[in-house]
Amino acid sequence: MNHKVAIIGCGPSGITALKNLLDQGIEAVAFDRNQDVGGNWIYSEDESHSSVFETTHIISSKTLSQYEDFTFDDFDPEVADYPSHDELRKYFQAYARHFGLYPYIRFGTMILHCEWIDANTWEITTEKDGQKQTERFTHLVVANGHHWKPRYPNYPGEFTGEFLHSHNFKKAEPFRGKRVLVIGGGNSACDVAVETSRVSEMTAISWRRGYRIVPKFIFGMPSDKVAERSKWIPPRIRMFLNSILLRVIIGKNEAYGLRPPTEPFGATHPTINDELLHKIRHGKVKPRLDIKRFEGKKVIFEDGKEEEYDSIVACTGYWLSHPFFDKDFIDYSNGPVPLYLKMFHPSITNLYFIGMFQPLGCIWPGAELQSKLMAQELIGNWKRPENIEELCEKEVKNPDYKQINTPRHTITVDFHRFIQDLKKQLPKNYISKNPVPQLINQQEV
Repeated sequence: MNHKVAIIGCGPSGITALKNLLDQGIEAVAFDRNQDVGGNWIYSEDESHSSVFETTHIISSKTLSQYEDFTFDDFDPEVADYPSHDELRKYFQAYARHFGLYPYIRFGTMILHCEWIDANTWEITTEKDGQKQTERFTHLVVANGHHWKPRYPNYPGEFTGEFLHSHNFKKAEPFRGKRVLVIGGGNSACDVAVETSRVSEMTAISWRRGYRIVPKFIFGMPSDKVAERSKWIPPRIRMFLNSILLRVIIGKNEAYGLRPPTEPFGATHPTINDELLHKIRHGKVKPRLDIKRFEGKKVIFEDGKEEEYDSIVACTGYWLSHPFFDKDFIDYSNGPVPLYLKMFHPSITNLYFIGMFQPLGCIWPGAELQSKLMAQELIGNWKRPENIEELCEKEVKNPDYKQINTPRHTITVDFHRFIQDLKKQLPKNYISKNPVPQLINQQEV
């Protein structure tokens, strides 16, 4: 059978999917609504698909956030330990150039609808420059990311000041001289609080639960590299030891006026931030409890404290969203997500999800390995298990971490275990650093 594969998205997951299919001589076309590769890491001051802002840096270190086929040293040995959004954009675009991916990408193209016909056929409708087109493919790869559709909080009352989601926060300057409340304790929330505190009259941060704040560097090393040394320990024990280490280094949250964590380490995503605690202890960021209700510009907190704010930035996460599927076909927005190795559907054999998982670490190394496994299956070198439905359910019922029940925590994996599980399925010579010459039909692409 001759394969013709469609890939949705040319962010970090989409480009490695395309690269690894082309490596095996598989005909593939990628679609992206942007004008270049990079996805979420194409920063713009205007509201767009991207959720990064002016000062965003990655929260995992470069050596645990790279493709094995094209490392940061292959790109630029002087890249920072925690690269900026601009360094990452350049890295992804260099990857695409190095492996000759651009001729296989249709930019400025929206995927409107994907209809599964049978085990050999997908009917895909796209739109470019106002023109719609429907084509047939044998396989579909979904790599549209999961940090682009904002999830808003819901509180009683109405806030009459400026209210926006962190997805639309681009820089701190518009908040100069304002009273700002940041909702959330994740990475975006802490970054936004730190950045606005540099220019605002006052910045506060509201937590509904306790979060663990992990410094970016421990013992002079990136904190995830320190944690990597204990990857051989079972996750539950490893997380317990990490919590003790963090307590020794940071102290208790209560020392900073913050809510203490009530869940085990790993039950929520840890927040990687070096500046929030510094800002709190210097009086630049004020800790607040959860919001009880709004009254105009006034915010009433659960402890009865009342304050007025000009702006609220809700850093409350994103939905898993696949708007090109009919809701009654596939909808993972509220979980669970029963996919084997977070990529194989239990019954639809010509559908792959690449990069739709959330490690306590970086997505891209796992997405690269998923892409290689997908390609191995398509060329007949790997066969999915016959009990795949059972394995999908097993992953749902036995996750790497017992996390709290929220939409954000439906796709969490242990980074090192997940990488190991994928590598077990691949041949030993899976790394492929050299571009593979391809013949393409330019009119088709």
